[in-house]
Amino acid sequence: MAAPLAFPDNPVLVRFLRGREVESVHRGAWCLVDTSGEVLAGAGALHHPVFARSSVKALQALALLESGAAEHFHFADEELALALASHAGEERHTEIVRRTLERLGLGVRHLRCGVHAPFDERTRKQLRAQGEHASALHNNCSGKHVAFLALAKHLGVPSASYLDPESAGQRLVRRILAELSGLAYEALAPEVDGCSAPTFRLPLVNLATAFARLASPAALAPARRAQAERLTRVAAAHPTLVAGSARWLDTELLRASGGRLFAKYGAESVQVVGVLGEGRGLALKIDDGGLRALQAFVPALLEHLGLLRAGELEALASWRELRLLNFAGLEVGRIDPVMPASQPAPRPAVQP
Repeated sequence: MAAPLAFPDNPVLVRFLRGREVESVHRGAWCLVDTSGEVLAGAGALHHPVFARSSVKALQALALLESGAAEHFHFADEELALALASHAGEERHTEIVRRTLERLGLGVRHLRCGVHAPFDERTRKQLRAQGEHASALHNNCSGKHVAFLALAKHLGVPSASYLDPESAGQRLVRRILAELSGLAYEALAPEVDGCSAPTFRLPLVNLATAFARLASPAALAPARRAQAERLTRVAAAHPTLVAGSARWLDTELLRASGGRLFAKYGAESVQVVGVLGEGRGLALKIDDGGLRALQAFVPALLEHLGLLRAGELEALASWRELRLLNFAGLEVGRIDPVMPASQPAPRPAVQP
């Protein structure tokens, strides 16, 4: 086994100040690229590979469309939105997943994503009040797993093997990710995600490139262009299915921009944003996986880069609130997103 690459010494992206003193810092890296992969702005180790986690669900969903499985099994737009979602486990999410499973002739028992409590607080309380327990339907990745099951069934892969990295469905997913990111297929070595699906490490530059191309697919082959446009269209039409009805950054960015900003979060604080029709993609990673840092940094960075329009800035005002309040509502400090000097990082000697 090869020795793991040392984690880069990335710049501080967010500081938390109590009074005038720095109490905590969060480091990370980010980059903005065009559809050719040219770095337009960035900071930190842009070419260091990171686990993409759920940020690439839209690219995984492309396999469902390109294989013909979505058409064969009559996937509605709402079901496609769940395929690319990290949903909150609300009833609106779980019922769509349940309905799709039934149409495939499958059940909850076929989902191999595991069980966790729904992210939505109201749904958690409702389950407790009714004396019920969460199921795999509540897993934030259940929509993706139904899509994987449909893909496997369409390609003749047994349902028990739908997550096998060497199955026909997962090889197709890997090939699409490689093509859109500009990496070689062999460079994407699968590991196991939190939901047991294959996940891959790729540099932020390549991750951003994939989403620049997804959001601005004019140069793609006509069939892939049409499918990419459909995915971003269903996300724009169903922002609460992509995350949830409460306070979720992906949903709010989609809603505030009318889908112009296609945003997707990945576990351990990875974020991608594709700018529809403008040929730009953004990818970032908070080194320590801190969600609070990502939620403070992303809106500030989008504003800094001029990617938020006037009406969008207003709609996202609560996400751009930088005062640090205590439990009594007193202002005790501030959150300070740091916009580092923008310069592309040199490529490392060893590629992932």
